[in-house]
Amino acid sequence: MPRRKTQSSTEILSTLKAADSAMSHQMIEEALSIDVDRATIYRVLNRFYEDGLVHRVIGENGKQYFALCENCEVNDHSHDHFHFRCKNCGKVECLTREIQIKLPEGYRAENFNGMVSGYCSGCA
Repeated sequence: MPRRKTQSSTEILSTLKAADSAMSHQMIEEALSIDVDRATIYRVLNRFYEDGLVHRVIGENGKQYFALCENCEVNDHSHDHFHFRCKNCGKVECLTREIQIKLPEGYRAENFNGMVSGYCSGCA
């Protein structure tokens, strides 16, 4: 069943599309041009994640960051890459180099979430 488009979801999606890096809930809330309560933002972001519109990564600081999915098929989400969070400016970006993790025989990974933190080229 298709989900209903609301002004809040449309605005949050537009904010993510305009972003040049992954955004935390707080970053999204501050960037919105309309007033949306925190619970609605969380609900919309989680719905976007469930629907495969965004991917979610959890930083070493415990915050969740969201970015639009790029080059993902409906049943083939490829989010197995590292992300980098700048400790100075807070920018979170996808690192494009693919990684492979060797698991013990008989194990099968379905998801990977990795975050590297430090200082971006603009802050170093």
